[in-house]
Amino acid sequence: MSFQTDPHTSPGDFFELLEKSGYRWHARIDSAQMQSGVTVTHGTTVLAFHYKDGVIVAGDRRATAGNSIMYELCDKVIPIDDYTLMAIAGVPATAFEMARVLTHNFEYYRRSQMQVMSVEGKIRALSKLLKENVGMAMQGLGVVSPIFATYDIKSKKAAIHFYDMLGADFKISTHTATGSGSPTIRGILEHEDLWGEHPLVERSESDAVTLAIRLLQTAAQFDSATGKARPEDNIFPTIALVTEAGYRFLSDKDLAGLCESSLKRG
Repeated sequence: MSFQTDPHTSPGDFFELLEKSGYRWHARIDSAQMQSGVTVTHGTTVLAFHYKDGVIVAGDRRATAGNSIMYELCDKVIPIDDYTLMAIAGVPATAFEMARVLTHNFEYYRRSQMQVMSVEGKIRALSKLLKENVGMAMQGLGVVSPIFATYDIKSKKAAIHFYDMLGADFKISTHTATGSGSPTIRGILEHEDLWGEHPLVERSESDAVTLAIRLLQTAAQFDSATGKARPEDNIFPTIALVTEAGYRFLSDKDLAGLCESSLKRG
């Protein structure tokens, strides 16, 4: 898609530029499409919590459509910029498009304004996309329930925000999870934060990664839409860290050893 510049477009307003260039979210579909019986692919489950150095974000790799397993290597934790990740539960097609728009939005702002967008601006940008997607979400064909994790280089603090499908955002001080396996995960995280050996925010990177792996494996025990780690098939969860140094994904090589040690009994 080519974009035409417009002297009336506000500097740094990438969304306005998209609209003036003819880009629109599809707000509705017609009745014939609704009656076609198409089963939409969904991705679950993702989580995030604060640990000593920042925020850990993790997700399983399974994508389902109804009772069918569509894919076992779906990436549900998506980089947006050097300090920001979006973890998605819901329809991957819609979520990936939102991620692409946000990535271009943040980069457009950085280049046009000669500075990075504020954390508040980033948070509102995702909220705007979710509000514009309400029509599809209400029809059950574009529901996205994201977790937004970022590090503010000015305040030197990591932040987690959870959104509902209408675009309302909620700042999370400890932990959150979304997707079909999230009830199990939220319960365990709350228990660990209140009565574990240490509160979540005091845990080391190693302890945080171990907990994330175990959380996803436990959720998979009770939720068929959440995929288990299967080291024998080179299937591992996605685990990323957001710290003062930016985001960092753990490699499959790292996760192979971590899964082996984390999932041992006893």
